[in-house]
Amino acid sequence: MPTQSVQLEDIDKLELDPDKSDSCNSHVQGKNYQTRQLTTEEDNLSRPIRIGHNQHTHTGNTRQPKLNSRIAATIETPNYETLKSSTMRRHLSKFFHYPIGFNLSNSLPLKCDVSSFCAANSIRQGLFGGHLNECATRALATTSCASVSEDLPKDNSVSDMLVDSFGRLHTYLRISVTERCNLRCQYCMPAEGVELTPSPQILTKTEILRLANLFVSSGVTKIRLTGGEPTVRKDIEDICLELSNLKGLRTLSMTTNGIALTRKLPRLKDCGLTSLNISVDTLVPAKFEFMTRRRGHEKVMNSINAAIDLGFNPVKVNCVVMRGFNDDEICDFVELTRDKPIDIRFIEFMPFDGNVWNVKKLVPYSEMLDTVMKQFPSLKRDQDHPTDTAKNFTIDGHEGRVSFITSMTEHFCAGCNRLRLLADGNFKVCLFGPSEVSLRDPLRCGAEDHELREIIGAAVKKKKASHAGMFDIAKTANRPMIHIGG
Repeated sequence: MPTQSVQLEDIDKLELDPDKSDSCNSHVQGKNYQTRQLTTEEDNLSRPIRIGHNQHTHTGNTRQPKLNSRIAATIETPNYETLKSSTMRRHLSKFFHYPIGFNLSNSLPLKCDVSSFCAANSIRQGLFGGHLNECATRALATTSCASVSEDLPKDNSVSDMLVDSFGRLHTYLRISVTERCNLRCQYCMPAEGVELTPSPQILTKTEILRLANLFVSSGVTKIRLTGGEPTVRKDIEDICLELSNLKGLRTLSMTTNGIALTRKLPRLKDCGLTSLNISVDTLVPAKFEFMTRRRGHEKVMNSINAAIDLGFNPVKVNCVVMRGFNDDEICDFVELTRDKPIDIRFIEFMPFDGNVWNVKKLVPYSEMLDTVMKQFPSLKRDQDHPTDTAKNFTIDGHEGRVSFITSMTEHFCAGCNRLRLLADGNFKVCLFGPSEVSLRDPLRCGAEDHELREIIGAAVKKKKASHAGMFDIAKTANRPMIHIGG
């Protein structure tokens, strides 16, 4: 598949036309799709594809019913040695061996039995407790009866496709609208740049809206737009406007680097954007240029102030803390919360492809917390929502808040309610997991909504109880952060 490479000398300002795509044939042309039963040699993945109550074993010479053939066209079975040597070929569905669908057709909307989710989760509280410090925190880490009820749509109906095998209900969808970015942050992109998915393979606005509507109608209540950098996509305002009109969606958020945000923000708010995260890792312009390999610190700070002036409350500021780079600025960031409605969110440095992660660069949550408490002794822990990724704190006399995202040292997998739709249409159930399944391919081959629900539900059911430990994550094949969107 042809690829493009983004180099450091690329221009700062990117303004993308809405991505175009042709029919299903434009994607599958020249590729050898096979609809055969996988062999035992192929990683012992020989499981037949099931659709609803019926079960069919595919063979290369057997013509299958129309429903199966459309989905089967998206299931690529590559040479086994190729698969072993290239575990992150992005055009491959890593779920190609999973059964598509459920015997009881339970991907259709049904009334949510909250008590069953709670019973399952209460049993599992001990399973995840070893990763958490306090009993109170352990209780908050698990999705509770009350929290599930709060996350349900107002009509109290939800599709079982959003519930995994551990009873976690996923009501939060992160959509990466582009892989392109106008910065080159060191923790997000390798120095040599990254290969971009060709534009025809990026989801179009229509495809994004079709899939988003499918998720929202099934019970998703929050969508966050990410990238790359979402503001470099030319039709971002139109996407926001149409997403905000989806019945059942309560929150429409965006994570941005703020470089091109100031002039677009008024229109984005008018189009229904309800909350905002702005990423900035240093308050020193020279360090900003070193980290991002670009200038623009003043633009980012102006965007933060513009968001406050427009009434975004709070404005969340994401800061990835790295030892030897910005760990000496932690308290300076906290000072931003004194007189402004800013929620500063300190994020532990996480390993992704190309960012040269090293445990020596990691500043753990406990150390960051001690640093803040020494200078701000009135720091108090807030009551967190069970699905929060952040540990939230307030300081007496401060208008804003301080939060810590502890993905490495104290994971929050037990309460995870997040799913990810990548810019190329791949669906990812875990930020740190390499497994992905394409929704773009069946969509472009004419799959109907119930068929897409089957694929989504099968992937969600395969979500693991928790991600690996930090050292195992560092060795796991995964995309660069710029492809995932956080």
